[in-house]
Amino acid sequence: MSRQKGKTMKMVMGFLAGAVLVIAIWGWAPFSDTIDPDDALAPGYDRLETGVERLSDGTYHVSALTRMPGVKAEMVKWWFTDFLQTSEHYSWWHPTAHVWMDWENKTPGEIVGASHLVQEYIGGEMQKLRIQFVPPEQVLGALPDLEEGTFVLCAWAGLLEEPIYVAKMCHVVRDRPWGAEMRSNFWMGHVARREGNEAVASIEGLLGNTALARYFLLDEEAAVDLMTHAIEEMGYLSDLLPELYASETGAASD
Repeated sequence: MSRQKGKTMKMVMGFLAGAVLVIAIWGWAPFSDTIDPDDALAPGYDRLETGVERLSDGTYHVSALTRMPGVKAEMVKWWFTDFLQTSEHYSWWHPTAHVWMDWENKTPGEIVGASHLVQEYIGGEMQKLRIQFVPPEQVLGALPDLEEGTFVLCAWAGLLEEPIYVAKMCHVVRDRPWGAEMRSNFWMGHVARREGNEAVASIEGLLGNTALARYFLLDEEAAVDLMTHAIEEMGYLSDLLPELYASETGAASD
């Protein structure tokens, strides 16, 4: 092999090694945002309404579609903004998995800015979590014009006892002639340090958001457990809401 060819080969090998390192650290689509707003907001039905998938950056996308006969989006909004106040209420939402809850920064009739502190079983393991509700635009970007009778609820999800967020999530409820349906989407592996209620830049985020860390720390079993939990809890909510809403507000679904 000539000296020139040898130098060229070293350059190619160096480039390939660098590319492999970038992919290992950042995934197949470095620095891109793999959260697809259409998963939550597309009209009709998306390609994955219920299921789990590993995305190119190592995160897991978890989705669950719940059909809610006799329910309206306004009822689901009321459940979060006004009714849900105690651990007893929380247990109605999932009698075998929901253990305890409290609120921080909660204003009656509102949800953005509130912190939902919970202890619940997911996949048989006790999880102590902090759900920080944020404007939907922080997760999904600018929202399109939405159909009347649509409620969008988004949050950072993190650890209750450590100032770390580990996932993003959105529930989108849209009215249907027979009731409503809820699209629940979770994006596991979005890591940020929490200061107060804000997600801030940190070494935890820099390292935790690499594809390498996500592939090492996240597994499909955890994603499936989360999907199953969402299906179960929203099924319970669907069953209890029509009668509860009517008795508490004096109103009923159409």
